[in-house]
Amino acid sequence: MQNETRDIIGIDFGTTNSSVAFAAPQSQGGQVQMVSFPLAAGGDTFSSRSLLYLERQMHAARKPVSAWTGPQGIEKYLAHDSFSDETQGRLIQSLKSYLSARTLTGTEIFGKQYRFEDLVARILTNLRLRASEALGFEVKRAIAGRPVMFVGADNDDDNAFAENRLRAAFEQAGFTDVTFAMEPVAAAYAYESTVQRDELVLIGDFGGGTTDFSLLRVGPSARNWNTNRGELQVLGNSGVGIAGDAFDARIVRRLISPALGSESVAISAGKKLPVLPAWVYANLERWHTLSFLRTHTTMDMLRMAEKRAAAKKAPEREQIASLITIVEHDLGYRLHQAVQRVKVELSHHDQAEFVLNADMLHLRAAVTRAQFEEWISPELERMSESLDGLLRDTGIAANQVDRVFLTGGTSLVPAVRRIFTSRFGGNRVQSGEAFTSVAYGLALMAAGK
Repeated sequence: MQNETRDIIGIDFGTTNSSVAFAAPQSQGGQVQMVSFPLAAGGDTFSSRSLLYLERQMHAARKPVSAWTGPQGIEKYLAHDSFSDETQGRLIQSLKSYLSARTLTGTEIFGKQYRFEDLVARILTNLRLRASEALGFEVKRAIAGRPVMFVGADNDDDNAFAENRLRAAFEQAGFTDVTFAMEPVAAAYAYESTVQRDELVLIGDFGGGTTDFSLLRVGPSARNWNTNRGELQVLGNSGVGIAGDAFDARIVRRLISPALGSESVAISAGKKLPVLPAWVYANLERWHTLSFLRTHTTMDMLRMAEKRAAAKKAPEREQIASLITIVEHDLGYRLHQAVQRVKVELSHHDQAEFVLNADMLHLRAAVTRAQFEEWISPELERMSESLDGLLRDTGIAANQVDRVFLTGGTSLVPAVRRIFTSRFGGNRVQSGEAFTSVAYGLALMAAGK
C-alpha cells in the first residue's frame, strides 16, 4: 500500500508561470523532483505558462473547440494563421489576477459562456495530468501556493473569496485534497534547504501580479517543534498586488502606446479630444486583456477612426493602422514577449530597444534604464512601503536580518534589488531560481506533512 503522504505535490499556480514539484518523504531523504514540460522544438522547461489557448474549427458541422495550455498553448497560438477562415483562436492569460474580482463570473468565447473557474480549471487539469505522467502516479493531492494579498484584494474577505475560487478550480480539475500555503513561506522552505545554521531571513517573492514578503526564522533549531510537523516560525507577512505585469504595463503606456496613437488628438467644437478613448490603450497595457478588444464594435470604431484620419491626411493614420493590426491579429503575446526582452535587457544595460517584428507589422522604439525606473517609481514606492511596514509591524530592524532571499523574475530588476541592498547591504541579498523556488518549497512542505 502506498504511503499516504507520498502522493502530495507542491504546485505553484502563478499569474504568468506555473511549476510543479514532488519531494520524497523526509524519512526517505526528501529529494525534490521538478516536473518538466516538453517543448515542441525539443527539450523541456520546468515552468509552464499560465495561459489557455482555445481554437474553433469554423467549417466543421458542430464547430468543435480544442484547448491547450502551457508550452503547447503558446506553440498552437503562434502557429495559428489569423488570416485563415478555417479556425478562430482565443488566447487567455493571467487569470490569477482576477480571482478576487467578484464582478468577473465568466466570459463568452465563440458564443459559449464559460465560468471563470472553468477556465482556471482547464489550466490546473493539464498541470495535474502532466505531473501524473511525469511522476508515475495519479496526482490528486497538493499543497498549493497563494499570495499574501491577491491582486485586487483590499481585505481578508477579498482574500478568502479569491482562495475559495481557486480551491473550487482545483477541485474541478480533479484534486481531492488541496492545502494552501503562503508563497513567500514556501520560498523560505526552498532557501532553508541550503543553510546549515539558524538565520532570520526575509523572503521577497515577486510574481507576475503580486509582491509578497515574509520574515521567518529558519535553520536546524529554528523550527517550531510544538507542532507535529516542525513548521518554520513565521514572524510576519505583507504583500501588495503589483509586480512584473505592472512594470510591463508602464513600458506599454510610455513607450508603445504613443506609437499607436494614444497621444493623438482631434479638434472638435474648438476643444482638443483624444482620437481614441483611453480604455483602448488600457487594454493594451495588460497583455491578457488585449484580446478583449477583438469585438465587432471595437474593431468598427478603430476602422472608422482610421478612415477619418486618412481623409484628413492626419499623421496618426499609420499609428491607428498599426493598432488595428495588433488587435485584429491578436499579437498580444508577441507584444508581451518584446516587452519582456526590453525589461531583461535593461537589467543588464543602460539602454535597450523595443522591437516587434511580425509578418504584418514592425515597431521599434528606444528606451533607457533611467526612463524605465522613472516610469515604475510608483510601484517601487508601494513595494518599499510594504517591506518597511513588515519590519515595523514585527519590530525587526534591518540590521537584525541575516539574509534576504529573493525569487521571481522581477527581483532581477536593478531598481527592485536596490530596495533591499539599500536597507540590508548587498552581501546579505541573494536570489533563488526565478520561476521554481516556490514550487520547490511547497514540495518540501508536502513531504513533511
